[in-house]
Amino acid sequence: MGRWKSIDMTKLKFDDRGLIPVVAQDANDGVVLMVAYMNKESLQLTIDTGVATYWSRSRQKLWKKGESSGNIQNVADILTDCDGDTLVIKIEQVGDAACHTGRRSCFFNRATSEGSWDIISDPLKDPKEMYKK
Repeated sequence: MGRWKSIDMTKLKFDDRGLIPVVAQDANDGVVLMVAYMNKESLQLTIDTGVATYWSRSRQKLWKKGESSGNIQNVADILTDCDGDTLVIKIEQVGDAACHTGRRSCFFNRATSEGSWDIISDPLKDPKEMYKK
C-alpha cells in the first residue's frame, strides 16, 4: 500500500492526451533511471499501491513497472515541478535493471565532442532472459 492517502491532481497539468511526463530517479543516489508517462489512473494506482505504474503510449495500456521483468519500482517520494507539468518519482529499484535493454538506466548514450554517441554502460542482464515467459 502507498504512503499517500491522496494527492491533489488539480495542481497537475496533463497534456491533451491526458498524460504527464515522469522522471524516475533512484531515491538513494539520484541517478535518473528512466522517463515515462502517467495518466490520472496510473498515477492513482501508483499512489494507492506505492509501486510505479505508468501509461504505455506504444501499447495504449497501463504498465506496472516490472510486471514482465521483475524489476519493480517502489515509490519513495513524488514531486512536481513549479509548473505542475512534470513529475519526479524517487524510487527504490527492485532488481538491477530499470531499462528494457538490461541496463540500470535508460540514459547510457553520451554525446562526444565529435558529435557521435558513446555507450557508457554495459547491460547488467540479458534482456532476453529478463522478459522470458
